[in-house]
Amino acid sequence: MSVRIAPGSGRATVTTGLPVLDHLLALLARAGRFDLTLELAPADAEAEVAEAGRALGEALAPLLRRNGAPGHGSAAVPAEEALAHVALETSERSLVASNVDLSAARAGGLRSDLAARFLQSLADAAGLTLHVRLIDGKDSQHVLEAIFKALGAALADAAGQP
Repeated sequence: MSVRIAPGSGRATVTTGLPVLDHLLALLARAGRFDLTLELAPADAEAEVAEAGRALGEALAPLLRRNGAPGHGSAAVPAEEALAHVALETSERSLVASNVDLSAARAGGLRSDLAARFLQSLADAAGLTLHVRLIDGKDSQHVLEAIFKALGAALADAAGQP
């Protein structure tokens, strides 16, 4: 497994073995203006998703805590009919508070509960308090896209990205 993330233009090279997760992480990078390279060896989908969240959280932590970084961010971003809002703080107390039911739906072959596991692993590894609110949306793919785009934009805000 390898992961690199740096402020940039939003270029992403992501290989997790789960095409929909690759797509969601590319959206996160683009919305956050992070250049992201993340490669995982294909294995059990559940383990991969959690590992991707952990690896990304560990890579993001130094960017979010560097001198001059505000340490908190917020963004509301649409994807088709879905609109999500993400607010976060680098609190060192990992927490994910969400009104989104990610227990049963599937998006592009990814069980949505695995997306919730990704968010929890990311928050744990980066020490984030993460609030995710779905304002509107029915299609599970669009809901996840809106969440990951809003997360990327909120991370950029917290890192002090221009």
